[in-house]
Amino acid sequence: MDVAQVQDVDSIITTNFNTNMLSPTASSSSSTSSSPATTLSRYENQKRRDWNTFGQYLRNHRPPLTLSRCSGAHVLEFLRYLDQFGKTKVHTQLCPFFGHPNPPAPCPCPLRQAWGSLDALIGRLRAAYEENGGKPETNPFGARAVRLYLREVRDSQAKARGISYEKKKRKRPPQLPQSLQPPAPLS
Repeated sequence: MDVAQVQDVDSIITTNFNTNMLSPTASSSSSTSSSPATTLSRYENQKRRDWNTFGQYLRNHRPPLTLSRCSGAHVLEFLRYLDQFGKTKVHTQLCPFFGHPNPPAPCPCPLRQAWGSLDALIGRLRAAYEENGGKPETNPFGARAVRLYLREVRDSQAKARGISYEKKKRKRPPQLPQSLQPPAPLS
């Protein structure tokens, strides 16, 4: 499959009434209805492009896949395919810069998709699947294998860069000592 095939992101999603699922189909039109043009948010536009790209990937898959037959394994295959277009240097364990966040010299380690990009992509595709008629319990983007893969990518990239990804703790406003708090208003 070549890049031009996957980058056909202007295809339109049309309803397949037989399966009650939406299936991406190629078209040169850019809107699905005759209603006035509405401006979509950046997130909605990206979600539409991602959905169309995944649909193109399914059509170019050998043998071609329908969305209803897509599983978590196909989603993982798609994520691994996307790695070739990544821009994040991920050091191998044999690299002298393994574990260094800012290596001092170039190295031959591969470029991969960043964990944060993959995580956001899966979130958008998961939402798009359900918005387009998919049932949450059959959503391949929410499969356990996909969650485990994302965790593995996050951990391996963190080790390769020497950076830990820890959940951000919610900041609470600092409490003033009793003596510095303003007096309660009198009613």
